[in-house]
Amino acid sequence: MSEHLSSPPGFSRVPHHVAIVMDGNGRWAKQRHLPRVAGHKQGVDALRRVVQACLDRGISVLTVFAFSSENWNRPPEEVSGLMQLLAMALSREVPKLSKNGIRVCFAGEREGLSERVAQGLARAERATADNTRMILNVCFNYGGRWDIVQAARRLAQQGQDITEESLSTALSLAHVPDPDLLIRTGGEMRISNFLLWQSAYTEFYFTGCLWPDFDEVELDSALNDYARRERRFGKTSEQVVGATASVHA
Repeated sequence: MSEHLSSPPGFSRVPHHVAIVMDGNGRWAKQRHLPRVAGHKQGVDALRRVVQACLDRGISVLTVFAFSSENWNRPPEEVSGLMQLLAMALSREVPKLSKNGIRVCFAGEREGLSERVAQGLARAERATADNTRMILNVCFNYGGRWDIVQAARRLAQQGQDITEESLSTALSLAHVPDPDLLIRTGGEMRISNFLLWQSAYTEFYFTGCLWPDFDEVELDSALNDYARRERRFGKTSEQVVGATASVHA
């Protein structure tokens, strides 16, 4: 592991919750004259590396954008390949994740998924429900706007007032705090409908590295950049430093 930079008062070190937009699988495959699904297979390997790296670095929550609600518009053969890859990954990876103490949670619309896929997601969640070492949230058939709408609809159906607090508790990631750091690979500088509500005060890190090439070194580059950030949450630098100093006094 690369050595982290020392952080002055008011600055963050290792984030509690990291979110990742895993972008670039298709371009990685295209550069090698391979079918796009080959890039997604390599992307699973990259995710396996990053999960272990997050464990090693003491990150408590990892949330990844695996399949957006807009991805259904991709070529049918790519979508079919992704569904097959998901089924294979669930059968192979979930036992290993559980052995490492990782709880797996899926966020996204499940209505409309095939019975095989929906049952696979539910089995993975049940098999890992008691694990406490790290939470791995996989956003599948997910969109940030969908998440906000479904939360508001649920509150309305229950006759509850819609406030910031109540809406937060109805979102699909209500079981974890908001992400501290959001990483997007592949060179694009947008969040593409990912965690729109939850990322209000998240630090963003963009890298040109394509997801299949993302590894421990790339993760440490993001973490080192994050360690330099001062998280003010609307306050001034002086307020943040003063509050930190009083806590450690």
